[in-house]
Amino acid sequence: MKKSIIIIALAFSIISCNKPAEVKDFKTAYIDTSKLMEEYTESKDIEAKYKAKADEMGRELEAEAARFKSDAANFQKNAQANGQAWAQQKGAELQKREQQLQYAQQAMMQQLQQESAVERDTLVSGVKKFIKDYGKEKGYTYIYGTGDAASILYAEGKYDITKEITKLLNDKYSSAAKKEETTPAKKEEKK
Repeated sequence: MKKSIIIIALAFSIISCNKPAEVKDFKTAYIDTSKLMEEYTESKDIEAKYKAKADEMGRELEAEAARFKSDAANFQKNAQANGQAWAQQKGAELQKREQQLQYAQQAMMQQLQQESAVERDTLVSGVKKFIKDYGKEKGYTYIYGTGDAASILYAEGKYDITKEITKLLNDKYSSAAKKEETTPAKKEEKK
């Protein structure tokens, strides 16, 4: 029995000695992706752009919807006075207009969703590339993401680099926006 315990202990010591001598320290961090997107200026700008666009398109539809409601109210008043044939014809016209309004609303929503999805995808790809480059530059082995699609259930706060990444992305975005503002001015000066 003692011999088998000594043999097992010796085997474990030999196996543990065969591990590589160099064990690299892992440098890890995490980013709260939901918070990053909430605080990232470019993300806010895209959200505001599509909210404004939706409001503008919505006002046009609301005006048409108000005309439709007015016509429907007039139809109710005049239906009995003008007879059944008139009521059927106008009722069919109103029903067709109502369907057209619904189609227009659905088309508007789809258009906005498609346009914003393209910009969001581009934004997310850019952020991922930025984080990848940042991780390489700073020597991180892993940078994890938390938020809506959480891949970390717990992490110490000292490993959270969300604020740093957000600041760097915002600085990069604002400097790019400043360059865009100065570029057209230079073109106009040359004309």
